Amino acid sequence: MKESVLIIGGGIGGLVSGAILAKEGYAVRVIEKHTVIGGGLHTFKRYGVEFETGMHVISGFEETGALRKLFTYLGIFDKLHIKPADTDGFEHLHIESDGMTYKLASGRQNFIDTLSSYFPEEKENIQHYIDRVYTLCDNIPLFNLKPATNKGYLQIDAMSISVGEFIESYIKDPKLQSILAWNNALYGGEKYRTPAYIGAMITKFYIEGASRFVGGSQQLADALADVISQDGGEVIKGNGVKFIDIQDKKIQKVITENGQEFTADWYISAIHTSTMFKLMDTSKIQKSYYTRIDNIPNSYSSFTMYIVFKPNTFPFLNHTNYTIPDYSTTWNHDTYNEENWPQGVMYITPPDTDSDKYAQKMIVNAIMRYDTVKKWENTSVEKRGEDYNAFKKQCEERLLAILEKKYPEFRSKIDKVFSATPLTIRDYYGAKDGAIYGTLQDCNNMAATHIAIRTKLENLLLTGQNINLHGILGVPLTAISTCGELIGFEKLLNKINEN
Repeated sequence: MKESVLIIGGGIGGLVSGAILAKEGYAVRVIEKHTVIGGGLHTFKRYGVEFETGMHVISGFEETGALRKLFTYLGIFDKLHIKPADTDGFEHLHIESDGMTYKLASGRQNFIDTLSSYFPEEKENIQHYIDRVYTLCDNIPLFNLKPATNKGYLQIDAMSISVGEFIESYIKDPKLQSILAWNNALYGGEKYRTPAYIGAMITKFYIEGASRFVGGSQQLADALADVISQDGGEVIKGNGVKFIDIQDKKIQKVITENGQEFTADWYISAIHTSTMFKLMDTSKIQKSYYTRIDNIPNSYSSFTMYIVFKPNTFPFLNHTNYTIPDYSTTWNHDTYNEENWPQGVMYITPPDTDSDKYAQKMIVNAIMRYDTVKKWENTSVEKRGEDYNAFKKQCEERLLAILEKKYPEFRSKIDKVFSATPLTIRDYYGAKDGAIYGTLQDCNNMAATHIAIRTKLENLLLTGQNINLHGILGVPLTAISTCGELIGFEKLLNKINEN
């Protein structure tokens, strides 16, 4: 008889875990509180236009990419519609203080050569730095879908050095140091806190294959759900978990919001750990374990503005764009006051077809701390009050002013504008403080900030962006580790690598 697995949370971590386990013969049930699955993958429609909520920039789908191998193994890679970003500049970084725009190019040597054209005196250092990034990543087993005795990232030396120290050890020019940290806003990087291996992984990941979903990221969530269903599993939407019953250091059952009770041999939590603990009687969990995990600091959040353009007015940009006030801001997106927010914006025009000439829409993100909106934390969606709406309008105006500096008459091309704050992220994702990248890892105290997949409850495993690494790369890799606890880690990796 097949062992049963109940997965709490239908985001990418829960869906990938469910798809793997269903394919390998487990009886899988995924429970998602929202009516739409996907978490950061899910999309929504407003004014007849479909918008992504979180998965704006992707990679790993190139010929040798880890995600291509994983999704080929699951039988869904050919169902995904993906468009590579511009090779000569998959990301553009604009510095307002001196008007410079730096292009970050795809491909190892292309990246080195393009960046060296801006800093010719640093060419050799750039070469050494990127060589070290690649060597470091080559020695991270899971990143390369290879087995390791500890099943993950932590057997490398670079866990004890920060990403800032790592860059500074190779690069002399302060401006170039900041440019090489351009992507830290994509993983919640802190200069002297985030371990170097995280920055290295994200850097190589995007150099090798930066791309976008054509038509939105919901397609991946739906494809994963189809795998679960086709292999006999079930994805339940719109019925979140209300209570997790614990007896004798094991989960006995879960009770959902509509009163249903579910039991399983194994349980996997794919939601934020703090949210999970709120569903339990924590007196039945080892206090030191619960307290340590619940007190791990969370990453910052974001203010997001969504724009619908008038038809055929704004060009489609096949690259991600960043605008920051000055070079030092790369490390300080979350250091601001009421007067000088935002300390930078990221904006994209998501593709609707393979050959877009004009953009239908734009998504603009600006890092925002949870404390900025904390006074409204006891309100609910669409019921936060007029002062909250006025606050959002003020934030929108600031972002539009930044974009209009870069694109004169930008406002005249806009049809509709709306926005979301860290409270929206908190309420829809169930993320503590609206954290967009989950909990923070600290190279100065890895033991305190690391969360293991196995828990103090005998039949509960963890997955999702709070475990190891976040995003389109980290969450599926963590799901492999989680499923490996049941299937056998090397056995699972061998099957994925056969494809």
